[in-house]
Amino acid sequence: MAETQRRPRPHRGGLRLRTSAAATVVVALVLAAASLAFVLLQRHQLESSLRDVALQQASDVAAQVGREGKGVDLVGGGGDQSLVQVVAADATVVAASASVVGEPPVIALAPGPGEVLVVSGSELPIGEGEGFVVVAEGVASPDGEMVVLAAQSLETVQESTAIIGRLLLLGSPLVLLAVALTMYWLTGRALAPVEAMRRRVATIDGTSTLSARVPVPSTDDEIGRLAATMNSMLSRLQDSADVQRRFVGDASHELRSPLATIRAAHEIQALHPDSADWATTSGEVLAELDRVDRLVADLLLLARSDEHGLSLRPTEVDLDDLVRAEAARLRRTSGLEVVVSAPPVRVSGDGHHLARALRNLVDNAHRHAASRVELRLSSNDGAATVEVRDDGPGIPPDEGERIFERFVRLDQSRTRHSGGSGLGLPIARQIARAHGGELGCRPVPVGSCFRLTLPLRPSVEDGIEVVGPR
Repeated sequence: MAETQRRPRPHRGGLRLRTSAAATVVVALVLAAASLAFVLLQRHQLESSLRDVALQQASDVAAQVGREGKGVDLVGGGGDQSLVQVVAADATVVAASASVVGEPPVIALAPGPGEVLVVSGSELPIGEGEGFVVVAEGVASPDGEMVVLAAQSLETVQESTAIIGRLLLLGSPLVLLAVALTMYWLTGRALAPVEAMRRRVATIDGTSTLSARVPVPSTDDEIGRLAATMNSMLSRLQDSADVQRRFVGDASHELRSPLATIRAAHEIQALHPDSADWATTSGEVLAELDRVDRLVADLLLLARSDEHGLSLRPTEVDLDDLVRAEAARLRRTSGLEVVVSAPPVRVSGDGHHLARALRNLVDNAHRHAASRVELRLSSNDGAATVEVRDDGPGIPPDEGERIFERFVRLDQSRTRHSGGSGLGLPIARQIARAHGGELGCRPVPVGSCFRLTLPLRPSVEDGIEVVGPR
């Protein structure tokens, strides 16, 4: 019993989850760095404010000491979070605020008169472990040099920093949750057109649904351009598939026609063996087999060219010799007037393929010409140009490119024998482009004109030779 191979189901939301998680992690890192920077900055600002207060307090007291000396009264100053001491030169406290009355100097600093020292984060003996900002300012008083000590507790800074940190710790998860949900929703909205395109592409099986197109969002962004590009790709695939189906159908039809003729000839001869004309039948069969051989060769050439490009063996080719050889062949096989203009021109290319391209052009002109065919070779502007003209019914201007499509015949009423297989011109253009040149149809007043251009080697002046009917 054959095992059923299960296709892995697409993991929906995988990209959304990864994108949301990545965005959340990035925001978390940025938020953590920003929070730390904010806490440190806030702490620095608060400490700076307390330092300014202590400096101002020390400056005011120093001014009083400078006037009054030891008689300065500080009992009413200070508080629980601040203190002031006036220390004499012998390290005795001559005045102090109420919170430190009777206490020794809180810190051993001895700046000279007019000098100011600032110490931050010190733990003073009177505190409960919290830090202080201490400002020491030296002053010259009537009673000698003294030092004013003004201190501000950092307890409020620590408490404010702790409160801010707790608020950030509590608020950060909420912010991250909001970011994750928002990113998940926004990513889903952004990827909704991609999911719609995926569902539509999953229904295209390459046979009957190539005409389907993915929905294009109204926004002009990367996803909209992706949808337009995918639709353009699907259009090219559809055109390629249509061309391939037509190619296979036309090739089958072309092969069926000579095979049917061969079969019919043999069946008739088998039914009437006594009256069979085996010589005529053999000639017909050989002619049809020649058609099959040419058609198969053309199909193989086009298939190889489509798959790997045309394989060339470049050599020095005298293009004028090829043109004159085709003119001579046409003169032998037709009663047309053949006009040749073929000065010596040499190109680098594959002589076999170039001869085949010229033969296809000449055969095409032979089929449609009324009485005259012209082959003109010239060289100018770095290119060799071969023009093949006929005086037939011509080609409508709007059909100038379609005739280079495979199996295209403008006159559908013509027989396949007289109209060819419809592969000669496409093969000739393929050969021209493989050599770096081009083949096109140029409008002329009478008949048709095909122009083949190739990269040029040496060139000389033109000469004209007219070859009349045989």
